[in-house]
Amino acid sequence: MNQDLSKSTDDIIVGLDIGTSKVCVLVVATDSSRQTLNILGIGLADSEGLRRGVVVHIEKTVNSIRQAVEQAEQQAGIKIKDVVVGIAGDHIQSLPTRSIISISNPTKEISHADVQRLLDEARKIAISSDRRILHVIPQDYIIDGQDGITDPIGMSGIRMEANVHIVTSLFTAMQNIDRCVERAGLKVSEIVLEPLASSNAVLDNDEKEVGVALIDIGGGTTDVAVFVEGIIRHTAVFAIAGHQVTDDICKVLGILQNQAERIKREYGHAHQESIMRDEVFMIPGIGGRKPLEVTKSLLCQIIEPRMEEIFEFAHAEIRKSGYADRLSAGVIVTGGSALLRGTEELAQRVIGRPVKIGIPSAMGYGGLAPEVESPMFSTAVGLVMQGLRTRSIVSVDDHEDVAVKKPSLFGKVKSFFEDL
Repeated sequence: MNQDLSKSTDDIIVGLDIGTSKVCVLVVATDSSRQTLNILGIGLADSEGLRRGVVVHIEKTVNSIRQAVEQAEQQAGIKIKDVVVGIAGDHIQSLPTRSIISISNPTKEISHADVQRLLDEARKIAISSDRRILHVIPQDYIIDGQDGITDPIGMSGIRMEANVHIVTSLFTAMQNIDRCVERAGLKVSEIVLEPLASSNAVLDNDEKEVGVALIDIGGGTTDVAVFVEGIIRHTAVFAIAGHQVTDDICKVLGILQNQAERIKREYGHAHQESIMRDEVFMIPGIGGRKPLEVTKSLLCQIIEPRMEEIFEFAHAEIRKSGYADRLSAGVIVTGGSALLRGTEELAQRVIGRPVKIGIPSAMGYGGLAPEVESPMFSTAVGLVMQGLRTRSIVSVDDHEDVAVKKPSLFGKVKSFFEDL
C-alpha cells in the first residue's frame, strides 16, 4: 500500500461501511489534482450490533467501528477524524416529485444557485414526521416547457421545473448511526445511501447511460439501483441477504453460525450447474458428536432457493422502476454474497438479462490496490469516491454550493446534477 504520512487531512478521505456482517474502514489519499486514489489503510471488524442493516445495539456497533478504525489508522499512520458513512435497511423509501421555481435574475441565465434553489424547493414535499430526506436527485429539468434537459446551468429561461427522485430514511436510524460514529470518536461528514455508493465504485458512465441495474447483496440487506441515460431512476433496499443464506445452512444442517458461514464461503455454490466436481467435506460435530459429512451439491440445494428468492425480489424492484426493458448493459451483482460461486449464472436465469459480477474500480481516478478489488469492498470504495466528488464540487464553486459545502447530517441536500 502507498503511504504518504506528510499529507494533510484535507487530502484524506475515509469511507466507513457499517454493515450487518462487517465494518469496513477505507483510508484514501488524493493528489493535488484529485485524479489519483492512493489507499493508505484498510480496517475490517466483525459487525455484531446491526440487524438487517439497522443498528440494534449501540455499544457492540461502537466497538466494531473502533476496532476497524484502529486497524486502518495503524496501517495509514494517521489519526482519523471524520468519515463518509453509508446507510441501508428496509426503512429506506423513495418517491418521485416535481418542483418549480421562477428565474428572477435580470439576464434570465440559470446558475448553480438556481438549481440549488429548485432542489431546496423539492425538499418541501410532505413526509411523515418520523422520516428525513436523505437524497434529492434530479431526473431531468424542464425550462419554459422544454423537457428532457439534463444540465440547465447556463441556459436561459423564465420558469424551471425538475422531476426529482427523493430518498428518505427513518430519522432514528440516521440518529443511531450518527451516535455510534460519535461515540467511536469520529465525526460524520456525509451520509450516503449504500446503493448510490456502490454504484460509484462498480458502474462506469457508459453502463449508466445505456441502462443498467445494480444489485448489491450484503449480509443483512440487498440494495437495488437502476440507471438509465446516466441518471439514477429507482432505488430500493430489502432485508433478505447473505445472513438468511447462512441461517438456512444452520437450520438444515444443525450447525453453529460460524461453521455455516465458513462452509458457505469455502464450499458454497448458488447454482447447481456451477459445481464442476462434487466433493464431500466434513463439519466437526457439536458436543462430541460424530463429524457431519456434507457434499457441495447438498449445500447448494440449501443455498440456491434463498439466492433465487433474493434475485426474484430484486427483479421485482427492477420491473417496478419501469425501466426493465431499457437495461442494455444488463445487471451488475456486487457485495460480499456475490462471491458465492454460480451467483452470476443464477441471477441471469432468474432475471433474464446479461449479468456480471461488479468489482470496485476507481473510475477516472487511477487504479486501486489489489486489496480492495473485491465485491465486498464496493460500498466502502464508493463512499470514498462520493466524498471526493463532494469536495470537488465545493472547490469548483465555493460560493454557490453553500448547501453542499456545509452539510449537516439531517439537513443536507445531496445534489447529483454534476453526474448528469
